[in-house]
Amino acid sequence: MLDHYTPEDDTTHTGAAFTEGWMRRFAASARATEAQLTALDQQVGDGDFGTNLRAGLDATVTALDTEAVTVASTAGRAARAGGPLQTAATAFLDGVGGTSGPLFGLLLEELAVAAAGPALDLTALRAGLTGGLAAIQRVGEARPGDKTLVDALYPACEALRVCPAEAGGRTALAHASRAAWEGVRCTARLRARRGRASYVGTRATGVPDPGAVGIGLLLSSAGGVVAELAPLLAEPEPAGPS
Repeated sequence: MLDHYTPEDDTTHTGAAFTEGWMRRFAASARATEAQLTALDQQVGDGDFGTNLRAGLDATVTALDTEAVTVASTAGRAARAGGPLQTAATAFLDGVGGTSGPLFGLLLEELAVAAAGPALDLTALRAGLTGGLAAIQRVGEARPGDKTLVDALYPACEALRVCPAEAGGRTALAHASRAAWEGVRCTARLRARRGRASYVGTRATGVPDPGAVGIGLLLSSAGGVVAELAPLLAEPEPAGPS
């Protein structure tokens, strides 16, 4: 869905206006897919992932709206790309329960710290996502292959690691998004070794990890609102004979 990205997009500033729009699109994606996320989580967890993700992002939008009418905050946000990301991090860390809320809060907080400058560039994205991955693994001790959100975040970090140095923030996010969704699809073939999905054994096989889907939604929402998960969760058609 991010193939509409072009190199020319990187000439567009990726400052606070971009990151605020990103968080607002992430909220719209969570609202549009809440029922689909809930249906996934009911198969492998306690069914509250979609509700918790939406709650965190609704609180984020409310906080962004409040900050938008504060002159001092507006000036501060314009100077720092990570401002809206910190607003989202605070909303998740302070107000969202369950397992996923604090983990998304940690990731967003690392992105906010890395985006201390006026633009969210490749260097900041690498530092933010890698720092977020480390923080999440430090708390949850999950590794790639455990069927958790790490299985989407790790390949996204790897995609940024090999991303051409001349890539701008938007192109880098498109690379990370595609890698994350590949990781999401792989989780359907894994047997869970962490989290609530590990309690249901082979019943979780064939179902993508909802937390990993959330990482895919986060990164895809940098380019647009996601309204339907099915096309992103479907395995690509095998290549035909040449």
